[in-house]
Amino acid sequence: MSPRRNETGGQIDRLKTIRFTFDGVPYTGHAGDTLASALLASGVTLMGRSFKYHRPRGVLSAGVDEPNALVTVLRGTAREPNIPATAIEIYDGLRAESQNRFPSLNWDVGAVNQLASKVIGAGFYYKTFMGPVIGPLQGTRFWMFCEHFIRRAAGLGRAGTVADDARYERMNAFCDVLVVGSGPAGLMAAKSAADSGARVILAELDPRFGGSANWSGETIDGARIADWASEIVNALKGRKNVRLLPRTAVWGYYDGNTLAALERVSDHKETAARGEPRHRHWTIRSKSVVLATGALERPLVFPGNDRPGVMLAGAAQRYTNQFGVIPGEKITLFTNNDTAYQAAASLKKAGANVATIVDVRIDISDQARALAASAGAELIAGHAVCETDGGKALSGIRIQRLDRASGTLTGEPRSIQSDCLLVSGGWSPVLHLASQAGAKPEWDEKLQAFLPPKPTQNWSGAGAFTGRLATADAILEGHAAGIAAAGGNARLMEKPAVEPASVNPEPAPVFEIKAKGKSFVDFQHDVTADDVRLAHREGFISVEHLKRYTTLGMATDQGKSSNVPGLAIMAEALGKPIPEVGTTRFRPPYTAVSIGSLAAERYGDLKPERLTPMHDWHLAQGATMYSAGLWFRPMIYGHAGETVEQAYVREAKAVRETAGIVDVSTLGKIAVQGPDAAELLDRVYTNIFSTLPVGKARYGLMLREDGLAFDDGTTWRLGQDDFLMTTTTANAGKVMQHLEYFLDVIWPELKVTVTSVTDEWAGAAIGGPKAREILAACVEDTAVDNAALPFMGIVHGKIADVPVMICRLSFSGEMAFEVYCGAGHGTHVWQALIDAGKPFGLVPYGLEALGTLRIEKGHVTGAEIDGRTTARDLHLDWMLSKKKPFIGSAMMDREGLIAADRLQLVGIVALDNRPLNGGAHIVEELDEENPHGSIGHITACCYAPALGKYIALALVQGGKGRRGTRAYVSDPLRKRFGPVQIVSHHFFDPEGTRMHG
Repeated sequence: MSPRRNETGGQIDRLKTIRFTFDGVPYTGHAGDTLASALLASGVTLMGRSFKYHRPRGVLSAGVDEPNALVTVLRGTAREPNIPATAIEIYDGLRAESQNRFPSLNWDVGAVNQLASKVIGAGFYYKTFMGPVIGPLQGTRFWMFCEHFIRRAAGLGRAGTVADDARYERMNAFCDVLVVGSGPAGLMAAKSAADSGARVILAELDPRFGGSANWSGETIDGARIADWASEIVNALKGRKNVRLLPRTAVWGYYDGNTLAALERVSDHKETAARGEPRHRHWTIRSKSVVLATGALERPLVFPGNDRPGVMLAGAAQRYTNQFGVIPGEKITLFTNNDTAYQAAASLKKAGANVATIVDVRIDISDQARALAASAGAELIAGHAVCETDGGKALSGIRIQRLDRASGTLTGEPRSIQSDCLLVSGGWSPVLHLASQAGAKPEWDEKLQAFLPPKPTQNWSGAGAFTGRLATADAILEGHAAGIAAAGGNARLMEKPAVEPASVNPEPAPVFEIKAKGKSFVDFQHDVTADDVRLAHREGFISVEHLKRYTTLGMATDQGKSSNVPGLAIMAEALGKPIPEVGTTRFRPPYTAVSIGSLAAERYGDLKPERLTPMHDWHLAQGATMYSAGLWFRPMIYGHAGETVEQAYVREAKAVRETAGIVDVSTLGKIAVQGPDAAELLDRVYTNIFSTLPVGKARYGLMLREDGLAFDDGTTWRLGQDDFLMTTTTANAGKVMQHLEYFLDVIWPELKVTVTSVTDEWAGAAIGGPKAREILAACVEDTAVDNAALPFMGIVHGKIADVPVMICRLSFSGEMAFEVYCGAGHGTHVWQALIDAGKPFGLVPYGLEALGTLRIEKGHVTGAEIDGRTTARDLHLDWMLSKKKPFIGSAMMDREGLIAADRLQLVGIVALDNRPLNGGAHIVEELDEENPHGSIGHITACCYAPALGKYIALALVQGGKGRRGTRAYVSDPLRKRFGPVQIVSHHFFDPEGTRMHG
């Protein structure tokens, strides 16, 4: 038997022994153990090292709020860091390692950081590493010198570099009621909703349903409630309208009652079953949500409160009652509320030696005193722990009398021998999901806790989440509102034969025990009470600034244990009550989410690939392909020995001199049809389409509602109520969503249908001086001369007996035509065009040449329409109609969007005739040692064969007024600096004579 394991009790299977290793040392546990409980049962108290000071740390909690015992799990050659040992179910062959230590957990050289603790407090990065270096490296920034070493020391666990071979899944689910948490309150809500016929999903973070009823004796007879909960779970398992999701963390609450959850399907197994995923990610859309997420116990803030052996009282109670593990041989409790007395009684009942209870309050209720007496513990009221003793394990504590009026300690310290100190600083409802749903929590002075906000979405709360601990009355009578919101009736289940205990859970006000030594607020990041006060002195008085300056409540903690104590200390420093100081807004994820589950089937060989109808032809011709979003498109058709630049220059030059052909099947194509089709286009485009004649096309620009440019493309009028809209390849899906949203939500009265037909059409663009002659040589049944096919005109005909539709428009600046046919005939028509063009010197060209041609002409794409630019920035203000409103017209003239110093599109010529790089900055003064003063950046660049120069398009502040001036390119990452000239973005044929012919 393990040294701290009781022979009976708990919910583990003592007949099944599990073997695992921690830091290479073999241990055993039992089925049902967590890694933390199994290590505690084996007498292990040191489980980790703290982030900054490398202080020895033991387990503090028993759930996902664990800040100290973070470990790395090894599976084969893969490693997953930063997992709480309290959340890992042990299995045969489990290998876990401690983190943030070298060379070992017991002997960590990083502990020397404690000697420098006075200079590495909050904000030390900013105050230490920004000055100049003195000595041999004089002239460089201190940060540049130290960055390598700092980054090596940063972080907790070490991420793996080997590809993860586990399988992941994504699921979508729809329900009437989603219940988050399966404690008694959650079970009540789930059963009531299921009884009413509603479709119910019940998600539980832990392996077993029943929540705290599995282990708790807090305020009621835990065994009886556990039996009651088990009966409900068994009844729910047989319901067709109920889905039970154990080991599932609901981690995000989004608009429209959409929630995200992670199901840990096989983490608790040595080997996943065939086809079984490791994790399954759920996107759940629910009509209503019941949040029964419970409450988390808070630690107390006093010197030495992080020593191994200091543990939350509720966690110790869970280890004892659920796992049969006694947390220490001589236990002391330190509390500011009555719930710790229930823990003392529960521990005593399990055989623990509870020697002392220290309470900061003077007035202790008769019920609490009776529980202390039943535990055989000495009760010391009006005192506080002022110091702890021991190195890598607790050996004793010291207490002093506390003057609550002044908050000071008085009298001589008293020493108490103890190897386990259980603390309870009150309880904080788990409000993370409610806060994510869109409202601020509300402070309750009586409970000294933030309570749920008023719902802004269709959710209701139940149980300890609402601030009520799990008394029998709270379980059975306090959730009518949640049940009603869940779609069920208000009939409550039969009351089990238990009586509520009369313990008062209201705590004393949250405060710090001030004495000599480090008092930790955020255990994970080594944030002390002094750090919080330092942040106040340095002006970081907003709670959001406090969080970021000190790192309080960041990373996996997310304020679970540190939030309220930190706010209380800041409130004291400001001389304000806690509600005036406020609390940070919780953001997803509530618990860590594996990246593999977010990617799931989209990873590796399972990634969707979109191929154009001519894809095999491109490969056969030696094209180098690359992905443009999900599409694969030719980059170049390289000849032997050619560089990429040589290939695209040759192809672009051929288009200018003779003719070229490019695959444009990937352009988004949307059929817009119906009596109000023209009206819809007038509303979504900045220019007018209702006047467009049948058989003609027009270039159009769309804005977002905020007045910024969204997408451009051409739309063809094929009939009176029949249009074909084309979009950029990258924005095809976004434009479709844009149209559907406005038709479904804003303008449902419009009689229009929009249908994505991108995959129905194969497209080829043929352009150059010989383009019309090539087309005339192969098109049947129609003329393609200027009279029959003027600029932006559309004709129908045949090529190689295949019906085609041809529109005369140009992206290259040359006379050009887009030829569309059914996707199944794409290669056939493409080959016919190639054959017809051979006598004229037609060449196929790829995206690099296409980009070169468009840069020479100054055409914009997604690189310039980047979500920050306006039509005026891009010189497209001529397309802004003054005769009609359109999406974005109400916002496009805001002061900030018409300022003279906005980034505006210009052309750039490299005066040193060297290649330019996308993303490089444009500066007025060149400083290679200290790059600064950016006035813009390059969006696209190339060597222009039409000009014989390296050119670029760029967005530059006040660009229209800078034409003809000189500046510099500053690209420190790629060591490219040099002079440039700012010119018009129309480099080639600005009048368009070649395009119009």
